[in-house]
Amino acid sequence: MRILLRSVFLLVFSSSVFAAFGQQIQIQLGPDEIGENQAWTIAVIVQNDQLRSYGPFPDIEGFRKRGTSTQSQTSIINGQMSSQQSIIMTYVPTKQGTIMIPPFSMKVNDQNVSTPGKKVKVGAPVSAQAQDPFRSLFDSRDPFNDLYGRGEPEFIDVKEDALLTLTTSKDEVYVGEGFTATLSFLVADNNRAPMQFHDLGRQLSDILKKLKPTNCWEENFNIENIEGEPISINGKGYTQYKIYQAAYYPLNTQPVTFPSVGLEMIKFKVAKNPSFFGQNRQEDFKTFYSKPKSIKVLELPAHPLQASASVGNYQLDEKIATDNLKTGQSVGYEFNVFGEGNISSIGKPLIPRDNNFDFYEPNVQQNIQRDNGRVSGTKSFRYFLVPKEPGDYDLGKYFQWVFFNPGTKKYDTLKSKIVLHVEGESHQNRAIQSSDLGSFYDRLELTDNHLESASHNSLVKSGLNVFILVMLSFSAYLVFRKRPA
Repeated sequence: MRILLRSVFLLVFSSSVFAAFGQQIQIQLGPDEIGENQAWTIAVIVQNDQLRSYGPFPDIEGFRKRGTSTQSQTSIINGQMSSQQSIIMTYVPTKQGTIMIPPFSMKVNDQNVSTPGKKVKVGAPVSAQAQDPFRSLFDSRDPFNDLYGRGEPEFIDVKEDALLTLTTSKDEVYVGEGFTATLSFLVADNNRAPMQFHDLGRQLSDILKKLKPTNCWEENFNIENIEGEPISINGKGYTQYKIYQAAYYPLNTQPVTFPSVGLEMIKFKVAKNPSFFGQNRQEDFKTFYSKPKSIKVLELPAHPLQASASVGNYQLDEKIATDNLKTGQSVGYEFNVFGEGNISSIGKPLIPRDNNFDFYEPNVQQNIQRDNGRVSGTKSFRYFLVPKEPGDYDLGKYFQWVFFNPGTKKYDTLKSKIVLHVEGESHQNRAIQSSDLGSFYDRLELTDNHLESASHNSLVKSGLNVFILVMLSFSAYLVFRKRPA
């Protein structure tokens, strides 16, 4: 009997709300007129499906958000069950007058739902006796509670066991040494307070403006999907939701500081006496703050290449087409540095120049992987070299690359192990002959000793001077002729 009465009640109300609409998801705006002391609402309604996700409610000039609440209703008519879920944002006016509600759209259950705007007139405060107790089907009251004499539901705030935390993989690093910073929201396994993220894109943009240090190179891990993973801290179980993660490489010895940042979460109050029908929780907001963090940065040990040495744990992979060459024959050689560190900052080897080889500027290519809190990859330098003198050559004398290993706290050198065997005639003299024009006396033999008359050049110059004089006179004539009297 109770189910039947409730079904009839739902049918009467729902027919007036949905008669003109065929969609399963829609947005309902509040009344056209309210008092200054009354609330105005925007309701997102989902029929015959669950309300799984929804986008942010709009900010409206002249209204202030007070919070959201949820409702779920189920009806059984002639053996057919239908359901309805809704999320209602409550607004309170900040002034009297006409408030314009602009058109807007929201993403609900991965669907974009739009609604036209309207005008809302906010008048003088309305006395409590004049208020309509059934002013909206989606008001914070549950009409079924009133129907059965249960009155307004009472909600209580459940203490949460959760925190926002910024952790780093190291507390002390050298200049150029990488460390990983992770901003996470942790929820204890024994937490009983229902919570969820909201408007995370906008919040994260504001957080990163405060969080990112200016004295570091950043490699962002670009977290796209926030998924919980179980972890244990001091023997206590948590679910970790990574919001942001990046590797940082200090550019100088100034400490790397991360300030405290806040993340606003939706936290639900729960009904003191929950029921199968009606509203069993009420949406509220709470901001969680991380603790500030500072990383000490040490200067690299003294070394002739201290200012340019890369920092990390690297190895060498080299390739050459052949190690048997003839003078004048070009060959490709690859010097590939791979390992863990700031791959972007790796510079090319400094090659000493001599008369044995011609070295051409390398083609550079890099490949970076960001995974599991680590940044690794390869930087390849592809050279072309041409031997000019026959002999055996250790390329390790030409291709050397110095770096600082923070694990061993020492400088190390990656050096080529390839030995080239070069045959053929010397090309060094050929290069000299092609570029040397010989002495002054040697060039005398090649100089034309035919005599030319200087009078011919004088006649040409005189003719050009006369032509220029005539042109200037003609121009002056045209200018003075056109001048008005």
